[in-house]
Amino acid sequence: MDRSVSHVPVLDVIGALAFVGDLSMGQPVDHSLRTAWLACQLAAAAGGDASTGSSAATVALLRWSGCTANAPEFSELLGDDVQGRRVMLAETSAAEAARFAGTVTQMTRIHCEVSGDIARTLDLSTEVETSLRCIFENHDGTGQPRGLPAELIPHEVFFVSLAGDLEILSRTYGFNDALRYIAERADRRYPASLVKAATIQAAQWMDALDQGAASLGALGQVIPRSDQPAPLELLADVIDLKVPWMAGLSRRVASTALHCAQVLGLDDLQQHRVYRAGLIHGIGRASVPNSVWESPGKASEADTERLRLVPYWTDRAARRIDALKEEAGLASFIEERLDGSGGFRGVSASAIGIEARVLAAALRWVWLQTERPAAAALSADESMARLRQEAQAGAFDASVVAALAGEAAATVPARQAEETTSGLLTQRELEVLRRIGGGESNKEAARTLGISPSTVRAHLESIFRKLECTTRAAATLKAFTLGLL
Repeated sequence: MDRSVSHVPVLDVIGALAFVGDLSMGQPVDHSLRTAWLACQLAAAAGGDASTGSSAATVALLRWSGCTANAPEFSELLGDDVQGRRVMLAETSAAEAARFAGTVTQMTRIHCEVSGDIARTLDLSTEVETSLRCIFENHDGTGQPRGLPAELIPHEVFFVSLAGDLEILSRTYGFNDALRYIAERADRRYPASLVKAATIQAAQWMDALDQGAASLGALGQVIPRSDQPAPLELLADVIDLKVPWMAGLSRRVASTALHCAQVLGLDDLQQHRVYRAGLIHGIGRASVPNSVWESPGKASEADTERLRLVPYWTDRAARRIDALKEEAGLASFIEERLDGSGGFRGVSASAIGIEARVLAAALRWVWLQTERPAAAALSADESMARLRQEAQAGAFDASVVAALAGEAAATVPARQAEETTSGLLTQRELEVLRRIGGGESNKEAARTLGISPSTVRAHLESIFRKLECTTRAAATLKAFTLGLL
């Protein structure tokens, strides 16, 4: 397949990552857009040039792009990683904020490394990458993860931090209280001079936002090279980082759907559409806490409802991006069943087109072969037997399932390793990274691979050195980006 098929304008990838971040942080899906617009206004009010405003807007859109990477750690700390982070963002108590700051150093390190690597992969400016790598640093040197002094922190960080506080606190507590809370953070989180500049124009800015000033298209006018191509595979990989055992899931679904569409003889446009829809189908998973995905037992009624709405959130988020509107609609049908037993719409056969049928069967095929807390992975033959049974019961299209059965390459990854990187990691290092990236501890990986935990650690050190990263999440993302996994 021509790789350009999966490329869309970089602005659209950035926008999609912003939506994923908003869902992960328990925020409305326009939070990052509004913050980006405010950051751009703050940069201008502080005397920054157009380039600084552009960088600030881009940083604001990608501020939460690393939050899927540390979702497992936040889940362990807070129980509900989505709701817990929403509460943290709205926290106004200095004592409570300090308590949280003392527990999240490793999580901010993971977040900053991944978001910085995302900026580098998208070939964004050095200013954007550097800002994302220290997005949680504070003006008074108390930030995370390095506690940098103010002179070493890019101005864009302060613009985005203040803009984010203004957006969240105004929505949560009202405009006047938001200004009071921000004033209390002057010369702590951001410079007092910036707070003063913001206070003068904040009311006007918030009114403009209420009139619809913030949109991805409008921000694209200030972000340079916003139409350059970027791969949707990166978005898929970032989505899948949220739940370790889902690493690579979206690529496998997209690849499987593509092969199935080819076997069925669908035209090129349909093939391209199901592939791209497969890559983005998991956007809505960011709205569901990791504890739900990791639970081996029967989901509660509330959790079942959250899971049912995953395709809805995918549709709502991705449909806001012009280049992905058709794929968003298609991806939102991925859990529908021909007999009407699926969700979130619960529609039946007459409302489900051939592309949606392909996508639904592809996800089920890959899902059955994925090891997860609720069930062991089935073999390809066992998965096909189960799919045939479910097709006979009326859930899936029998002709689509037959196409899957006849395509031996249906479960290969979407991309193979590049020749220039194929020798970067040894076979054993790849095995270790697959286990660790999938959520296993050093001891678990050692037991699975029949080696010692110290050997696993040695391999990880080598992997980190070769991939130029320091965290498992960043190594996993980079390995997928390079086509190693």
